[in-house]
Amino acid sequence: MTQPKLRIFLLASLGALALAGCGDAKTDPTAEQDVVAKVAPPAGKSWSATVSKTAEGGYVMGNPDAPIKIVEFASLTCSHCADFSKEAHEEIKRDFIDTGRVSLEVRNFIRDPLDASAAAIIQCAPVDRYFPLQENVFASQAELFKGAQENSAGGEAAMKLAPAERFPALATAWKLDTFFQSRGITADQIKACLGDINNISKLETVTNKAIEQYKVQGTPTFVINGQVAEGIAAWGPLRDRLRTMGAR
Repeated sequence: MTQPKLRIFLLASLGALALAGCGDAKTDPTAEQDVVAKVAPPAGKSWSATVSKTAEGGYVMGNPDAPIKIVEFASLTCSHCADFSKEAHEEIKRDFIDTGRVSLEVRNFIRDPLDASAAAIIQCAPVDRYFPLQENVFASQAELFKGAQENSAGGEAAMKLAPAERFPALATAWKLDTFFQSRGITADQIKACLGDINNISKLETVTNKAIEQYKVQGTPTFVINGQVAEGIAAWGPLRDRLRTMGAR
């Protein structure tokens, strides 16, 4: 069955933001492969501090030529994605990315207007701030949800505005402006970012492509070397898969 294309301009149920579209899964084991050699980073740098934007609309951390390439489709309003970020944060960088064997590319898979607004803002920031901001948002989901839940009427009113006015109004109604200002992004930067509807449209495009190309239905979904990692939605199983693939 063909998946329906996302229409982020519809208002999602705020009460379900933390759960809708998130999924648990079981490990999908593969045969053990030979150990992959480590790759040294450029002089004076670490691979986990090497970040670039990809042509597919994602952000990749690590060796761009790593033999094991992970693509994570993640939603900023997904509790399972936040759990993965918390559990994997240090270990994936230290034991996998910094070895040069593994790279991690994150592509935002947007599920609702709050998610889209937050994702657009962090993507409007400098490239090297993408991962720190994303990790901070995941760690602060309760604060993120609180602003939206306390003013659902303001959100509904904002959704009736023209697209170029809609997302700046949502940022004000849901206190996304103050949320991100406290994290170093100015009010003018937020307004300019959300006032450019192309920033939302790009996120829609990435999400729709994920649905069409990889049949992504929930987050997080991991693609390793071009293949969907069926049954893997948490750090423990993903870590085991990487070790099986030779990153050990």
